Amino acid sequence: MKSFVVYFVVAVGGAIGAVLRYFVSGIFAKCCGFLFPWGTLVVNLMGALFIGFISGISEELLLNPEWRLFLMIGLLGGFTTFSTYVLETYNLFVDGEKRVAVYNVLLNNFLGMLMLILGFAASRMILRK
Repeated sequence: MKSFVVYFVVAVGGAIGAVLRYFVSGIFAKCCGFLFPWGTLVVNLMGALFIGFISGISEELLLNPEWRLFLMIGLLGGFTTFSTYVLETYNLFVDGEKRVAVYNVLLNNFLGMLMLILGFAASRMILRK
């Protein structure tokens, strides 16, 4: 029975994350245009920030395993868009937008790592208070 609960928790988190990804990326695509995949970049950066924060918090507070699965595997797994990111990057290359494709790779990777570090730092600041 426990394995059913684990899969259910991950599935519910994934469904919520996918809907949030669709919503957030849609907002940025509409406001910023479609040449550069801004929605995917923002979602990936937010996901990196949140997973860093949750990882940092869960190390100190020993987050319940079901909550950890729900948040990190389900919600953030459904929310972040690595597969979309690589497809959009490939399509940019194929469409001759090589410079934009390189910017997409650099921004997602470098800013993603920065957001992860900021998430960990934010969790440490909160836990110290």
